[in-house]
Amino acid sequence: MGSESEKKPKAKAIIIGGSIAGVSCAHALTLAGWDVVVLEKTCAPPTGSPTGAGLGLDPMSQKLIRSWLGDSDSLRTATVPLTIDQNQAIDGKKIRETLTRDENFNFRAAHWADLHGLLYDSLAGNIFSWGHLFLSFSISGDKSCVKVKSKVLETGEIVETVGDLLVAADGCLSSIREYFLPNLHLRYSGYCAWRGVVDFSENEKSETIQCMRRAYPDLGNCLYFDLGSGSHCVIYELLNNRINWIWYVNQPQPEMKGRSVTMKVSRDMIERMQQEAEMVWVPELVNVMKETKEPFLNAIYDCDPLEQIFWDNVVLIGDAAHPTTPHGLRSTNMSVLDAAVLGKCLEKWGVENLRSALEEFQSTRLPVTSEQVLHARRMGRLKQGLLLPDREPFDQRTATPEDCEELQQKNMPFFADLPLLLDSKNDTLDLLETGAA
Repeated sequence: MGSESEKKPKAKAIIIGGSIAGVSCAHALTLAGWDVVVLEKTCAPPTGSPTGAGLGLDPMSQKLIRSWLGDSDSLRTATVPLTIDQNQAIDGKKIRETLTRDENFNFRAAHWADLHGLLYDSLAGNIFSWGHLFLSFSISGDKSCVKVKSKVLETGEIVETVGDLLVAADGCLSSIREYFLPNLHLRYSGYCAWRGVVDFSENEKSETIQCMRRAYPDLGNCLYFDLGSGSHCVIYELLNNRINWIWYVNQPQPEMKGRSVTMKVSRDMIERMQQEAEMVWVPELVNVMKETKEPFLNAIYDCDPLEQIFWDNVVLIGDAAHPTTPHGLRSTNMSVLDAAVLGKCLEKWGVENLRSALEEFQSTRLPVTSEQVLHARRMGRLKQGLLLPDREPFDQRTATPEDCEELQQKNMPFFADLPLLLDSKNDTLDLLETGAA
């Protein structure tokens, strides 16, 4: 006679969106004992991304990802250390002065496609359904299940998937979030970001790269921030001889087309960007920008923290739950931790107590992500020299040591600890003792 666990079917989660949040959630929920299907509109796994770029993983995310991968080496070999967080001022003569330097940063840098590939390749082969465009969902009258309709892009077929839980990992422009919060609008930050990755793997001895290494001697170990007047750049190295750069430019809100925050750029726009960069940044960085084959432009948005991130059998994670500006390197890290906490909550409560699981997930994550989103917003405005309600705009030429301390990444709320995950009073989760070590 079979055991009770053999008779009882596994709970099933349907995840909409297969980016970092979705693939992380697939790992966490699989480990929690759930069946998982991921519906992703892209027709095939990415082999590289024309708009993909660098990201930074904090120590907690590194620990969680290693636990999902089942080894300690693959993440390390696919990433580059970022042990230094350095902010430096660039004056009108392009002379640099170090404002802050934190040598205990302990992040690691990855290219989006590299990290996604690691996570995807370590999942079972039947979890992802590629080329499935999400259309709609419905919750049964007794709240026992959720039904999702999607369109198979290759054939045009409409398919229905039934599960116990719908996880919205569909990004900052989430259509599932829009269903519950139709009047919620993203907040334009006041600036856009030019981004690019230059690959010098076939020409490591090029003059451009040699000059870049002399100008930025800790590349390969440092997260550099160059602060100009009303603007700033981010520079760091990625694996396999690639340099990731981001240049934030104050400008009116652009007109966006479709459901994307990435703008189409023309050759004229790229040339104008390069010409403007020559007036602001050191020539070594400008040359890297000029050698980037496909720079792209993101409009930077966030939104005020949500008061609720689940409804019945539907929960938001990642950028769908907390759209954020990139200045605290939070987007990927919040997504990874969302996935881990959701998995632990579902494992703890079981599908029969789904509401309790989602309530604990919400009460655990919302206070953390809300503070981090608002801090990232403040940090962006600070580095862009924009107005803040409690201080004058930051000016790197006149900043005091106390002003400069505000620039450091370690000031992010919950940067080094996660007290809500360690709250024994309500038996909340201790990730360090439940498989994250």
